[in-house]
Amino acid sequence: MDIRKVVVIGGGTMGNGITHVNAAAGLNVSLIDLNESVLERAIATITKNLDRMLSKQKITEEEKNATLARISTGTDLESAVKDADLVIEAVNENFGLKKKIFTLLDEKAPKHCILASNTSSISITKLAGVTSRPASVIGMHFFNPVPVMKLVEIVKGLETSQEVYAAIESLTHKLGKVPVPVNDSPGFVSNRVLMPMINEAIFCVYEGVGKPEDVDEVMKLGMAHPMGPLRLADFIGLDVCLDILNVLYDGFRDPKYRPCPLLVQMVDAGKLGDKTGGGFYQKG
Repeated sequence: MDIRKVVVIGGGTMGNGITHVNAAAGLNVSLIDLNESVLERAIATITKNLDRMLSKQKITEEEKNATLARISTGTDLESAVKDADLVIEAVNENFGLKKKIFTLLDEKAPKHCILASNTSSISITKLAGVTSRPASVIGMHFFNPVPVMKLVEIVKGLETSQEVYAAIESLTHKLGKVPVPVNDSPGFVSNRVLMPMINEAIFCVYEGVGKPEDVDEVMKLGMAHPMGPLRLADFIGLDVCLDILNVLYDGFRDPKYRPCPLLVQMVDAGKLGDKTGGGFYQKG
């Protein structure tokens, strides 16, 4: 299965990173978002990241220009996917939104096209179930920042074909990433392990066991974590953490995944971490 034309849906942090690595690997990429200003920021971010790599002599000026030349942007999803070999959805962790996108992709993308989701927690099998091609639906869970992080969790749904898995595994290697196969389960491996740790760290603050900086210092110095769980939560986005914990809680019906009330309060207050300038830490 030859993948040459890639469409990425969603121009946010993950979408622009996924676009960057695919274009850098030699693929033609269409980045689609409903908001033109989001697309403009995405291209600016990709350019800035390429300039940083250029300054560190990791790429040449020619490689930078070639990468940017392979990227096109637009707001017309139907037009973009009509000749796609692979579509990677990278919108918010909202099943209703993803369902709408996958239903449209099933109607408009060519039959050979692989439909992938960058979801960090939502069931690939459930997404595949809204299409007529469940064998062609798969998860490609990249990690932030995408140009730097090596891991891609490849999530096989109940009916994902071995041919589709092999094609995505091969592409992941081409992107310079390390593919790790996991079966479909809420949160997969990464967030099933990570989010309860972050949630417990928030409970430590909520219950007055320690201040955010002290909780993080314990985990950095005692467990050799490069970043404390609360600093990491701010980096990920507290709203994203809450969404994933809710998926875990709903999926397993196990109280150990119950989001800490402090996390819920902070999200309700609009304190989402780095993206809003403040969460457990003030940025800037």
